[in-house]
Amino acid sequence: MIRNVLGAVLALAGAAAAVLSPFRDWYDGRLGRHYRLGDLFSGTGVAGTHSGGLFGSLWLPFLCAALVTVLGVLMRSRALVALAGVVVLGFTVLWMVRVFQVTDSLAVTGDGSGLGPGVALALGGGALILAGAWVMSGRRRAPQYDAPGSGAPDTWPPTREPGPSVQTSPWPEPEGDDPYVGPPPDSPGPRSDPPGAPGTRPPGGHPGPSGD
Repeated sequence: MIRNVLGAVLALAGAAAAVLSPFRDWYDGRLGRHYRLGDLFSGTGVAGTHSGGLFGSLWLPFLCAALVTVLGVLMRSRALVALAGVVVLGFTVLWMVRVFQVTDSLAVTGDGSGLGPGVALALGGGALILAGAWVMSGRRRAPQYDAPGSGAPDTWPPTREPGPSVQTSPWPEPEGDDPYVGPPPDSPGPRSDPPGAPGTRPPGGHPGPSGD
């Protein structure tokens, strides 16, 4: 939880720096929003002096990267946050390559004729977004437990763990098919007392002369 919060703070700070960077000087006193986005992919480079509007400038990819950063923070997705950082750094480095092709120099001067603070904001913002993605722990996955296979069935005493029983066959255990026919003929039958034995009554059910 702490790592996600710290990573989110770093990523959002980097996204804010990237969005604000086009409103600062990038090179020779020229704002980043004055560089047309299409000039980065043309053969003429960034030598043009005409602005293509706010949404046609370097501000557009940085704005998209900031939105992706916010979405990644809300979803706790390290991949989305890292993608936003790569976009910011990628467009900044591509702009620097185009400027070097035109001016043959990427020096930082004290009179403002070289690289400006806008480039530093963009590079620092992209680095902060990547750092936030690295710090974040992401979304935790629920642990999954696999039941042991039939090769190791439970035995007695039970292990109290999920697993198949000792009987691995899906069918019930077979039972005998012979019906019960009673005791064998040569077995002794029930004991019968002879008539007139002590403790018995005559067939009529009346007591004998002795009063029994």
